[in-house]
Amino acid sequence: MRMNSKRKQSLQSALISALILRAALLAWHIATLPTKSAAASPTTLTPEQIEYQKLLGKDPTAETKKTTGFPTLAQMGETVAKNLADPFYDNGPNDKGIAIQLGHSLLRVGLGFGLAALLAIPLGFVIGMSPMLYRALDPFIQVLKPISPLAWMPLALYTIKDSSLSGIFVIFICSVWPMLINTAFGVAGVRREWLNVAKTLEASRLRLAFEVILPAAAPTILTGMRISMGIAWLVIVAAEMLVGGTGIGYFVWNEWNNLSLTNVIFAILVIGVVGMVLDLLFARAQKAVSYVD
Repeated sequence: MRMNSKRKQSLQSALISALILRAALLAWHIATLPTKSAAASPTTLTPEQIEYQKLLGKDPTAETKKTTGFPTLAQMGETVAKNLADPFYDNGPNDKGIAIQLGHSLLRVGLGFGLAALLAIPLGFVIGMSPMLYRALDPFIQVLKPISPLAWMPLALYTIKDSSLSGIFVIFICSVWPMLINTAFGVAGVRREWLNVAKTLEASRLRLAFEVILPAAAPTILTGMRISMGIAWLVIVAAEMLVGGTGIGYFVWNEWNNLSLTNVIFAILVIGVVGMVLDLLFARAQKAVSYVD
């Protein structure tokens, strides 16, 4: 009975989402429809002015179609089909397929995020188990946490002298804090009853950490990782716009410089879809380690 209710709610949610998407596409189509307008009113022009306009190749008496300049759904469809038809092409530094650009961005995010996890999770574990260490490190965490990751970019470029590695460093620095704080919070919030039972059973400190604290804190740790991944994927686009070279952020900036608005919108949609997929993966992992259905 409960499964039927969940399935019914899922179908209703999917239907509402489909209706919202259809309404948005319809609004887009209507907003980009061409409108008829006269280039100039013949009644306000003298015969000499009308003749002069015709000599310039303009007919003031003819109706013209005026558009908003924003790409239509048909134009967007052509752009999407063109980009997905050959996503791995490579015609030089400034002309690469969307899959190659996306691969560079995901690689930078993966490396920066992985390095942050290697530092933040063990350190958060230690901080969560030691109130004294938490109080000692908390001022430094509170000072460094609010700093925009992009503020580190000039320093990274100056010291590392490599745009790609600087991008990885920026991802690392923005991913550390949510993981560190959530890990420390999750470890510190483990129920005292469980810890007392483990002590009663004379469990070693290592066994206590891996068999009691880690499973209990895992949902909170994954929440921090999920937040960090969302921030990392957001920051990499801005970082790649600054440093250039490769990546989905550079693709957006390069297409804007080429005045290709359809490619810019396509890249924005790709960024959103990839971000949603990454978030869903962490949500599944979070649900897998959670004790609540």
